[in-house]
Amino acid sequence: MLEIWVVVPTCLPLVVRRCHACASERFRANGKFRVNAHHKLIDAWLLALCAGCGETTKLTVVERVNVRSIRPELLDRLHNNDPGLTAELLQDPVVQRRNGIALDWANAWRLDTGESDHLDCEVVDVSVRFVARIPVRPVRLIAEGFGLSRAEVERLLTEGNLISAVRLSGKLSGDFTFTLKR
Repeated sequence: MLEIWVVVPTCLPLVVRRCHACASERFRANGKFRVNAHHKLIDAWLLALCAGCGETTKLTVVERVNVRSIRPELLDRLHNNDPGLTAELLQDPVVQRRNGIALDWANAWRLDTGESDHLDCEVVDVSVRFVARIPVRPVRLIAEGFGLSRAEVERLLTEGNLISAVRLSGKLSGDFTFTLKR
């Protein structure tokens, strides 16, 4: 029996970056962009608010780029404060590296396991699919999906009753499959 589980974002992740005004290290992206043109050059920033004091920070999206080199649909999405673009840009490794940020996905995702009853089966094959690159510990996903404790999942793993082609310790943000033998 093959089950498909999906890890789905429920909201935008927090941005991990030190606030210059207070001691907080978390910012909340509000989906607003600031676009500034200087002759034929354009700058664009994603605005984020400090979770502690509300101070605004700008995350550079494009900097001193010729207007003609930006795709018109991207420019429209920036001007319209497209929330989908916010999610895309926050997950873009180039934007993360340029701004020296990381993402905090705590309480920003959920696991959809479907409605099937898998407790009566001897062997359960599960395919886990990620809608976004959300780093999650597979042991936590398995524990949540089957309603077990993490210690129980670790025990199943050491006994060889939990099998996967990928390493289930650490964090994963890409699709994987595993088999649970009861």
